[in-house]
Amino acid sequence: MRSKFLLIALGSGALAACQTPGSPDNPAKGLASVNVPVVTSTDYVFDAAAPGGTLAPGEADRLNGWFQGLGLGYGDTVYVDAGYAPAARQQVAAVAGRYGMLVSTGAPVTAGSVPANGVRVVVARRRAEVPNCPNWRNPSQPDWDNKTMSNFGCGVNSNIAAMVANPEDLLRGRDGAGVPDGVTATRAIDMYRKKAPTGSGDLKAASSKGGN
Repeated sequence: MRSKFLLIALGSGALAACQTPGSPDNPAKGLASVNVPVVTSTDYVFDAAAPGGTLAPGEADRLNGWFQGLGLGYGDTVYVDAGYAPAARQQVAAVAGRYGMLVSTGAPVTAGSVPANGVRVVVARRRAEVPNCPNWRNPSQPDWDNKTMSNFGCGVNSNIAAMVANPEDLLRGRDGAGVPDGVTATRAIDMYRKKAPTGSGDLKAASSKGGN
């Protein structure tokens, strides 16, 4: 009986020896991604003359050129900082509409004040990316210290950062509507059912003609 107890004690000691305690300089253990998306934020400001609450002649063209220079597009948010000038706001919205953009309510805090008899157009640009990816700093091989690979998370998180419509959604989620919308919930399924399969048109006809 004594020898059995001795074997059990030795076995427990061997298992304990296999466990590697964590250390502050070696935190890359577990299932958490080593590489995660980082959201950057940049606000661009354009001050336009708006005497009487409407854009001055030529300001709309100047604003359009500014939008072109910024490459305004999907993922940007346009604001108008001028609560007293609804007409100018509509004019800015018309220019932004050429790029498929809407003017959002509110405006970020920017440096300086809005000029007198003017409006301030703010373009908030949010971008998501996973820095230092791919990361093959450590070779892809078994790690007996139970550390995750240096590239762990690069593939999945880079795809998420590239596909997310609004990068701010990675920082905080959106509040759900009080009443669910069945049409919105089933839109993707409905499109999948109604869309013609790829290759059902000219490609199918060409392949049938070229058969033996």
